[in-house]
Amino acid sequence: MLSFSKLKVFLIYLLFIIISFFFSFNFQDENNLYVDKKINLGLDLQGGSYLLLEVETEQLIEERLQNKVLPLKKTLRANNINYTNFIFKNKEITFNIENDKYEEFKKIIFSQNDNEVNTYLDLYRNFELETKNQNGLVSVYFSDFGILNLNNSAVKQSIEVVRRRIDDIGTREPTIIQRGDKRILVELPGIKDPNRIKSLLGKTAKLNFRFISENDDEFGVDLLPSDETSELLSVSKKIIISGDNLIEAQPRLDSRTNEPIVSFTLDRTGSQKFGKATTENVGRRLAIILDDKLISAPQIREAITTGSGVISGNFDFQSATDLALLLRSGALPTEIKVVEERSVGPDLGQDSIDAGKLSLIVGFGLVIIFMVVKYKVLGLIANISLVANLLMLLGILTIFNATLTLPGIAGIILTVGMAVDSNVLIFERIKEELKSNKSIIQSFDTGYERAKSAVIDANITTLLAAIVLFIFGTGPVKGFAVTLGVGILTTLFCAYYLARHLTSIVAFKNKDKAEYQI
Repeated sequence: MLSFSKLKVFLIYLLFIIISFFFSFNFQDENNLYVDKKINLGLDLQGGSYLLLEVETEQLIEERLQNKVLPLKKTLRANNINYTNFIFKNKEITFNIENDKYEEFKKIIFSQNDNEVNTYLDLYRNFELETKNQNGLVSVYFSDFGILNLNNSAVKQSIEVVRRRIDDIGTREPTIIQRGDKRILVELPGIKDPNRIKSLLGKTAKLNFRFISENDDEFGVDLLPSDETSELLSVSKKIIISGDNLIEAQPRLDSRTNEPIVSFTLDRTGSQKFGKATTENVGRRLAIILDDKLISAPQIREAITTGSGVISGNFDFQSATDLALLLRSGALPTEIKVVEERSVGPDLGQDSIDAGKLSLIVGFGLVIIFMVVKYKVLGLIANISLVANLLMLLGILTIFNATLTLPGIAGIILTVGMAVDSNVLIFERIKEELKSNKSIIQSFDTGYERAKSAVIDANITTLLAAIVLFIFGTGPVKGFAVTLGVGILTTLFCAYYLARHLTSIVAFKNKDKAEYQI
């Protein structure tokens, strides 16, 4: 029906005003934001940095396999399987056992249920390890499935750590996605100098606390240079606590020396271990090691049982801030390296914005002229609806802090075409109804009702395509899908609520005329 209740009219225009009002937040002063809502420009519009990272899983495979050395020895001893020449080398563990013990060994390693003797054969194919036997020489190594599983796990974990580090810096709307088996794509709009980002992402940030060893240590020692004194110090290989026990880290100034330091807080397990270690070793020096580099080696003056402490060193405030950020974000599972780096200049981005604006203005202007010439007053209503459609579209993008890319601008321009198409279908249907000598009110009402199925079908099929693009697409494709999808929803609202109400005003104003020409 063309008639609208006062409540319905009020709700239609209230929704339009509220959503459109959000668009005004894009014109706020950057230094004096009232509401932190705006449309962010993507890398292709704003300029910024493009980094392609690769996860170094070769080292991780070796580390993970090395971690299985002790459990494997314990398993062999516990099951009375004698072994000799136990060697770990080239991502493979080898040792000698008696030939008739090999099947028993496989069953012990791969079987989950001792009552089902043959189940290990299926598990053997899917387990992360594989074995082979050559005249009593057994080899244990990662299977293809195990390596694939390890790669996927390392990349996913690395993405989360990279995301936490970048978010802590305050970069707005970065793009961080997996590319291939071992690569991560990072796009940073607005970052013109990515050197600090690269230095943060390039650090594994594996933190551990170990004691300085004055004498021979049963666990062995590492000779590490001190950042403070440049002297070589013997550091025990025994780890007291690791960065896994750390739950908070913040930069601050030392109250005594006024030098930058990093304060940290440990979880319950770490607090207990740290308290016991410092209680029993008052007077000894504690080495704080990050990525196999000795940051500092303070002397323990008293037991530290509060679960908190400080890391001091030759820091300026920026390096202390970066160290705290690295510790908070957690350690990468393995090293990552930058394999490709590109910078998009702001001039190129501005050219894209200008081209997008020009195409939108030209397209919009031609549509407005065509609609007024073709449909007169109704064409003017269609143009008002079109402007309202764009304001609502940009308002919704502002509400969700969406990132606008060049393909996103293309999606907006396509929305203009879809909106006009909807109004053309409706108006042509109304013209057909007017030719059948129906009343003006009935013709307008029937025209809207009978055009509804065609308008909705056309827009819903396009919306489904946009949803598919959003789910399976990446980067610019998603930007196009978002603006197109939101544009379709605002188009339907404006065509069947806003424009229909304005059209009803025209229809009721001319209801007593014998005929009405569109």
